[in-house]
Amino acid sequence: MRVARSLAELERRPRAVALGTFDGLHVGHRAVIAELVSAGLVPTVLTFHPHPREVLGYEVQLLASLERRLELLAALEVDETLVVEFTPELAALEPAVFARSYVEGIGAELVVAAESFRFGSGRRGDLGLLERLGLRTRVVPLVAGVSSSRIRQLVLAGEVREAAALLGRPVEVEGTVVSGDARGGTLGFPTANLRADRSLLVPGFGIYAGEALGHRAAVSIGVNPHYGGDERRIEAFLLDFESDLYGQRIVVELWERLRAEAAFGSEAELVAQIARDVEAARAATRP
Repeated sequence: MRVARSLAELERRPRAVALGTFDGLHVGHRAVIAELVSAGLVPTVLTFHPHPREVLGYEVQLLASLERRLELLAALEVDETLVVEFTPELAALEPAVFARSYVEGIGAELVVAAESFRFGSGRRGDLGLLERLGLRTRVVPLVAGVSSSRIRQLVLAGEVREAAALLGRPVEVEGTVVSGDARGGTLGFPTANLRADRSLLVPGFGIYAGEALGHRAAVSIGVNPHYGGDERRIEAFLLDFESDLYGQRIVVELWERLRAEAAFGSEAELVAQIARDVEAARAATRP
């Protein structure tokens, strides 16, 4: 998939275009993208970064980084994506001006969107406006019960299997591997310690089963209460894996929450529980 960061990088071509932030690319977003790809024109996504709500002064915890969204769009067979920098000036554009510049400007002949789609200053632009401007539109029905807000609620509660049903894929935690305090190695379970971007949503504290880099993983999200920690850590023990991951970006799927984090009476009890967590991770099934 080709990624452009400005209008000048995209030539005018007969395009089917979907617009939006597409945070998480949940099943509702995927329905829009599937319709886009099937339209018979160059399937193109126009997305925004940073998140519009963040620019407008609201706190937002994202379900996926921009890099991850682009990877997911490529996997869904989108040909080209235009990443538009969202600024207060862009937010203030009249809907018709935005449509002329950014939608018609790249050659859109068809706009595919959910029925709730809005754009432009005051969110006053809709599909009806695009049709009055001479563009064809195709409405994709909303998927009942599916929203980024509901998915965030489930993820924060640690209900990752339930969230996966709305995402259409497993919940993920993404970050760069950094050095930790090396306790896992001394206990026989060396972990990759992830530093996640502050803008990304991190699931509720607990021990999870999942996968990373093609290997099953037992993942701890929390403060290591057994050692009296107070700083959130994301630590993934990759089963049957030996390699140096320092400095690498990795994406860890979380398939199910195994238990709450806890302090133990002794280090031996902790090691025994970790061993049980590892076996549970080995037996877990992908949602």
